[in-house]
Amino acid sequence: MRIRLLSLFLLLTTAFSALSPAGGSPKIKNSKSPRPKGGDIVVRHSDKISYDEALMPGVQIFVGNVEFFHDGVILKCDSANFYQESNSFAAFDRVDMRQGDTLSLKCDYLFYDGNSQVAQARYKVVLRHRKSTLYTDSLDYDRLYSMGYFFEGGKLVDGNTTLTSDWGQYDAQTRQAVFNYNVELQSPDYRMSTDTLYYNVLSKDAHSAGRSNVVSGTTNIYTENGHFNTANDKAILLNRSVVEDNNRKLVADSIVFDKQQGVAEGFGDFVVNDDANHSILSGDYCYYNDSTGISIAHGRALLKNYAEPDTLFLHADTLKILSYNLKTDSVYRVVHGYYHSRSFREDVQSVADSLSFNSRERRLSLFGNPIVWNGRNQIVGEEIHSFFNDSTIDSIYVVNQALMCEQLDSLNFNQIASKEMHMYFTDGEMRESHAVQNVNVNYFQLDDKVKDDTVVIAMNHAETSLMKTYFKDKKVSKVWTAEAEGTFYPIVFVTPRLRYLDNFAWFDYIRPRDKYDLFEWRGKPADKVLHKTKRREVPYQTLKKKKKEKETE
Repeated sequence: MRIRLLSLFLLLTTAFSALSPAGGSPKIKNSKSPRPKGGDIVVRHSDKISYDEALMPGVQIFVGNVEFFHDGVILKCDSANFYQESNSFAAFDRVDMRQGDTLSLKCDYLFYDGNSQVAQARYKVVLRHRKSTLYTDSLDYDRLYSMGYFFEGGKLVDGNTTLTSDWGQYDAQTRQAVFNYNVELQSPDYRMSTDTLYYNVLSKDAHSAGRSNVVSGTTNIYTENGHFNTANDKAILLNRSVVEDNNRKLVADSIVFDKQQGVAEGFGDFVVNDDANHSILSGDYCYYNDSTGISIAHGRALLKNYAEPDTLFLHADTLKILSYNLKTDSVYRVVHGYYHSRSFREDVQSVADSLSFNSRERRLSLFGNPIVWNGRNQIVGEEIHSFFNDSTIDSIYVVNQALMCEQLDSLNFNQIASKEMHMYFTDGEMRESHAVQNVNVNYFQLDDKVKDDTVVIAMNHAETSLMKTYFKDKKVSKVWTAEAEGTFYPIVFVTPRLRYLDNFAWFDYIRPRDKYDLFEWRGKPADKVLHKTKRREVPYQTLKKKKKEKETE
C-alpha cells in the first residue's frame, strides 16, 4: 500500500510540474530541524491526495480512509491536511487515535505535532484509558508526558464514579487527575462539590482543596482539605471540617470518617452538637459509632446537657456515652465519666473520682470520695445519687458515711452524720432530709430576736437512729427524731472539740465555682479521703464444722 501511495504521489508531482509557469516543482522538503525520538510522521493510506500551492502552500490534502502512523500511534480520520515540513497534520471528522490497546482518542478535529508529540483535539472529544473515559470538547494531549488537559469543561467516568469540572488534567502514567472550578464528583454513595479535586484512578483516592461539600445519605460534610476513598467510603478531613448526620454535628481540627462502619473520630478541639439529645460534647479526642450509639471523649472532655432550662456541665478525663433504644422515640443515654470528674449546675455542683448520668432516670451518680454542694449545703459519702426533675434537682441519696454540713458563718456549721441520708428539694431548695442509722447531730440555735439572724447563741448535740429535718425559707423549721440522747450547750461553752463532729470536713476550696472551673482538679487531702465500708462476711456453716460441733458435745 505504501508503494502505491508513493507512486501516486510521483505522478501528481509530475503533473503539477508541467502546469507550473516556472516549470519548478512544489517546495516540499523534509524539515531539517531536530526532532525528538519518533522521527517523521508516516502516511499509511488515503483514498485521495491533492495539493494546491497557491491556496495552501506546503500542505498535502488527504481525503478518505486516511491513516497516519507515528512512534507507535495510529491515527485514522475521514480527511487531513499534512504539513510535511513541520511534521504535523490536521485531521477532520471521525478522528480516531490509538496507542496500543490501552489508550484511544476520538474527536471531530485534531491537530498533531510530531515534533512535540502534542495532540490538540476539539469537538466531541472522548479519551479512553483502560477503564476510565474522559469526555470534553477541548483536549490537549501530550504524548511525551502522557498528560491530557481540558479547559472548556470535561467529565471523567471511572467505573461508578463520575467527575465533572471546567478545567482539568489527566496523567495516563500515574492515573492521577486534577479538576478545577465547579468540580462535581458523584458516586453511588455520595456526591461532592468543590473548587479543586485531585483524583487517582488506581487507588480511588480523592483529595479536595478549597471549599467542599459532600452529601452521603443523611450525612453532610463541609471541608476545605479532605481526603476521600470512593472504594471504601473512608475520609480524612482536615482544617476544622464539619460532619453533620441525623441532628448531630461534629467539628474538629481533623476527622477520620468511615461511612460503611458508621464510625467517626475527631482529633484536636472537637465539638459534637447533638440536637436530638440536647447535648454538646467537646474535648481533645472523640470516637463516635453511629450504629451502636457509643461516644468516647478524652482530654478536657466536657458534656453540656441543655435538655433542662439550667444546663448541666460534666467533665472527666474520659467521658463514655452509651445510647439505648436507638432510632425510637424512647431513646436515652447513659454517661460514664472517669477519672477526676467534676460537674456544675447553678443549683448543684459535684466532685468525685467517677460519675454516671442516666438521661432517662435523670440521675447523676458519684463514686469515689464524692462531694455535692447545694447553696450553703455540702454533702459527702461513699456514693451520692442526685435525681433531677424537669428543671431543678429533685432529691439526693447518700450511701454510707453520709455527712451534710450547712455553713452558717466562717466558724459554725450545722452538721448531720449518719450511715445513709435522703434529701428532698423543691424549686432547687432543700425542703426535707432524713438521716438513717448512727445519726450524730450538731445543730446551732440562732437568736431570733436579733435582725441579723447569723448570731449563734447555743448548740445542740444529739445521737439517734433516725432524724427528719424540715426546712422553710432556707431555714430549719422542724426536727423530728426517734429516741435520742442529746446535750444543749450555750455558745460560750462550745469548745473547738465539741463544735465539730469527728468526721467533719468543709471542702469549699474544691467546689467548682462556675462552668469554666471544671478542668482544674483539686482533690481531698489524704487524711480526709473516705475508705469504703467493709461489709461483714456471712458466717456460713459447713458440714464438717457441724459434724465437729456434734462430736464435741
